[in-house]
Amino acid sequence: MKKLLRFLVRGYQLAISPLLPPSCRFYPSCSNYALEALQVHGAARGSWLAAKRICRCHPWNPGGHDPVPPADSKKSNSSTTACGCNHS
Repeated sequence: MKKLLRFLVRGYQLAISPLLPPSCRFYPSCSNYALEALQVHGAARGSWLAAKRICRCHPWNPGGHDPVPPADSKKSNSSTTACGCNHS
């Protein structure tokens, strides 16, 4: 399943994305984020992370650097602040 999803994202990158103006507010781009999330977290969680990221990619979000969380990260980490940064 992971390979199929990565194939679909890659197809989007090669066939559809070049026809559209650059509009992603984040780095890495949403499609690159999706590829990495699928690779690191697998089909289910990687798809969930990619969908959440795409929902945040809109004109009212400031965007910026938003890397894929590491595979061993937990949803609630006490050393992480509200912005998602580790300020230890």
